[in-house]
Amino acid sequence: MNIEPAAPTVKNPPEQFHGDVWLDRIAAPHDADQRMTVALVRFAPGARTAWHSHARGQYLRVTQGVARFGDREGNIIEVHPGETLYTPPGQEHWHAAAPGCFMEHLAMLEAGDDPATTTVWKEHVTDAEYEGRAGA
Repeated sequence: MNIEPAAPTVKNPPEQFHGDVWLDRIAAPHDADQRMTVALVRFAPGARTAWHSHARGQYLRVTQGVARFGDREGNIIEVHPGETLYTPPGQEHWHAAAPGCFMEHLAMLEAGDDPATTTVWKEHVTDAEYEGRAGA
């Protein structure tokens, strides 16, 4: 057993995030046969990911604030502290802080067989998609 060293907080890149989003790594694989990654992710009000998917799906446990999650069908789900959202493998989605509040969630996922497919990033989410008025 060992206590994991604290990793510095990093600001997520603008190529994959709109607004200010910070990440604290909690767990990452040590050996080639391990797959689990866990991170605490904090979003400023209105900040959001770009569209993306995960090879093995993802669990997101909201710990503070109000989260907003969207899919390609235009569904937007608000998730509150203590609730966990699951996105299945390959489902394109985005996550964000609701307007007017910070949001924090634990992100839990497993690496894909090809590490390049663990998370596949796409285009940025538009304001209309974030606000639920895309195609309106």
